[in-house]
Amino acid sequence: MIETTRLIIKPLTYDQLVKYARNDHSLEEELRLGFTNKTISAELQEALENTILPNVFDRNRNYLFSTLWTLILKAENKMVGDLCFIGEPNSMGEIEIGYGTYEEFRGLGYMTEAVGAMVEWAKRQPNVRALIASTYKGNPSSSSVLEKNSFSNIGEKDSMLNWRLDF
Repeated sequence: MIETTRLIIKPLTYDQLVKYARNDHSLEEELRLGFTNKTISAELQEALENTILPNVFDRNRNYLFSTLWTLILKAENKMVGDLCFIGEPNSMGEIEIGYGTYEEFRGLGYMTEAVGAMVEWAKRQPNVRALIASTYKGNPSSSSVLEKNSFSNIGEKDSMLNWRLDF
């Protein structure tokens, strides 16, 4: 668990991910949180089923690099977004980060704060030398989160901007 000024960032266990995927408030009940209206995109649902859950279940992997980390707003005791690393570091020490803020909590700086905390966490991990990310060109808020955390735009492909932060 990681704590910032306004947030608690909690990595979810396998059983908690199953509850998250059900999206029936059972995760909030377990964590003793207020209910949040969240929508799980088709892309995230597919990732949960095909990648995240199997990787977190695999005891040979460090689940912290595969699970969702939920962002809990201390002041309201509610989940406000999620982020994840997309697998363990590759041979060059790179890990990819992805994130999303629930609609009602966007534009308040929570994700910028959370990504900053996760950058600091990643810097302390063995074999991690860089973070990479991709954002849609049409999502300037997501790009802003990375810019505010010292990521550099390293190019674009199709509808995506690519970002990198070396340690």
